[in-house]
Amino acid sequence: MPQTAVDLLVPFESLVDSITKLDLREKYRLGELLDEEMAQVEEELWEQDPTFQAEICEARAAYHAGDYVTIDEYIARRQGKGG
Repeated sequence: MPQTAVDLLVPFESLVDSITKLDLREKYRLGELLDEEMAQVEEELWEQDPTFQAEICEARAAYHAGDYVTIDEYIARRQGKGG
């Protein structure tokens, strides 16, 4: 039986609401799918956009130089300022 494609427009809030109802295994799988999709889009941008290439190179250089904050450090700083 041939497959038929259907394009649906789902409001973002409905999508978010549906995601919150997934079990943990489904959320991990969704995360993997999103990571794969984002990597593909980033690769396409990398190939087509010199500005994007420069931004990625700058971010990588900063990371390798140790010029970044871990999420734990960021949270600790935020809690110390007003939390």
